[in-house]
Amino acid sequence: MSCALGFDVGSKVIGVAVGNRVTASARPITTIIMRDDDPDWAALDALRSEWLPDTLVVGLPLTLEGEEQAASKRARRFAERLHQRYHVPVMLVDERHSSREAAQRFAHARAAGLKRRRDAAQIDAEAAAVILERWLHEGTGA
Repeated sequence: MSCALGFDVGSKVIGVAVGNRVTASARPITTIIMRDDDPDWAALDALRSEWLPDTLVVGLPLTLEGEEQAASKRARRFAERLHQRYHVPVMLVDERHSSREAAQRFAHARAAGLKRRRDAAQIDAEAAAVILERWLHEGTGA
């Protein structure tokens, strides 16, 4: 299977999703802790071993005007480190409004009885799925 992992990089948590290029779909899988701008590499190594992605997709936080901001540097640095560590292509995707869309998806799933309040911690992983789906649907993932 041709798969990609997507990441929503925050200062404390990284949301992670897995996507399938054939179906152009993604689903949230987990969150990874960030400490002092350093991810839990053991957890990332385990995910890479489990899923064997051929591409990694990192959300790039931009301002509403499309300009870089402080969080953009964190995402770019993380993407660079992923590429150096795993030697697979790492793509950056505009993540504007991904957190809002993830929150809406969570709210809909909760209203349908599919999610509970305690599942809210996974909203970062849901945002990673949104980011990854954007990349897959843009045709860059095909």
